[in-house]
Amino acid sequence: MSRPPSPTPARWFKALRRTRLGDPCLKTYPLESVDLLRRARVAFQAGRTLKENFRLAQLEAVVQMLEEHECDFVDALGRDLHKPRFETVVSELILVKNEALYAINNLKKWMQPQKVERNLSTTLDDCLVISEPLGVVLIIGTWCSPVQMCLVPLVGAIAAGNCAIISPSESTVHTTELLHRLIPSYLDNECFHAILAGLSDLPEVIELKFDHVFFTGNKEDGSKIALAAARTLTPVTLILGGKNPYVKARLVQALKCCLMEFYGSNPQESRSFGRIVNLEIFNRTRGILWRSGKVAVGGHVIEAEKYIAPTVLTDVAESDPVMQKEIFGPVLPILTVNNVDEAISFINKQEKPLCVYAYSTNGKVISRFMSETCSGSFCSNDCILQSVMVALPFGGVGASGMGSFHGRYSFDTFSHKKSCLLRSARFECVTYLRYPPFEDRNLSLMTWASSLSQKSQGWCQIM
Repeated sequence: MSRPPSPTPARWFKALRRTRLGDPCLKTYPLESVDLLRRARVAFQAGRTLKENFRLAQLEAVVQMLEEHECDFVDALGRDLHKPRFETVVSELILVKNEALYAINNLKKWMQPQKVERNLSTTLDDCLVISEPLGVVLIIGTWCSPVQMCLVPLVGAIAAGNCAIISPSESTVHTTELLHRLIPSYLDNECFHAILAGLSDLPEVIELKFDHVFFTGNKEDGSKIALAAARTLTPVTLILGGKNPYVKARLVQALKCCLMEFYGSNPQESRSFGRIVNLEIFNRTRGILWRSGKVAVGGHVIEAEKYIAPTVLTDVAESDPVMQKEIFGPVLPILTVNNVDEAISFINKQEKPLCVYAYSTNGKVISRFMSETCSGSFCSNDCILQSVMVALPFGGVGASGMGSFHGRYSFDTFSHKKSCLLRSARFECVTYLRYPPFEDRNLSLMTWASSLSQKSQGWCQIM
């Protein structure tokens, strides 16, 4: 592997200048990433992560880190996103702890070889599937759930016996700095690392060659990540965001009442309402808002605070920017349809979404939306639970991503399922029938044996 060039003085100066202006820390440059990857690779090849006790200790350390630094995470997310303490604890910290504790309680079972059904020719053999760790994996987080989307996949990677490098979002600078500081204080210093890299730097990092890349973000960035990974044939998991248009019905008035109940008459003053993470995303969301439909609720923006009021848009056309671009802000477009058939038809004309949500008290309507649309997941009368349950896989399909995670599914994402057949040499008296010279008599015997298997087991198994 050729060594990447050292960062230029101009880049170092630029980073130093940012730090002096108050940014928490320097970015991780390619040379540092090469060294961290090398250290993780050496640790993995030495078998450091293979033992159950090691994995359990690291998972327990994740729980300990979250418990001992709850206030630090609340503060960091408050500074980055104006995220309320309640939301941080429930949607970030408790969720990650639940994942870690679930893995701790089930790890022994997950690690055990799985026996598979045998056929006539393997009756006396052992046929197993063994879960092997992939190696060194890269986990790329997102700004909208910066702790959850870094540490939930990390739990799966640890449980599966991998070494891992996490790259939290550069947009949530305080949360990223906190993870960068805490990871080496709690987890094994050779196996687990945090880097500080921007999205523009990640393709260069990915080309260093990891054994798996896990990415959460938008479709445009996900495409770049997948392209960079493809150059080294690195498998990827992509959890890609999207938009969630609704159908109008009697929804607008109900939304007005809910927003008043949630945030009062002025959401800007509510301690329960967050902010956009940076000006770039603020300006993009504001532009989409102003060029789409008609504002029925909200619409107020304050650039200095990166504040966009909870906004509902009506009279939205399919060609409006809000229907063409991903929305990362409190903007809800509403389209009008005449019936369930039209709603299902509209969903199916679009690219497959990460999730379809159906709100109804009619079980038949729910059943139709679930069975007649295709999406990464489906949820009725809620919009969160299906994405956080440890027993359910969460992930996209088609344009909304590939692969899934949570609980056992995270373990499987970061594992290779190795097929193992343990056969004794004593059975050469049977298997010799497969070898040259190929005689009609041997073919007849094998065909007869297959017919027996087919009759008794409903399938054809050739020795």
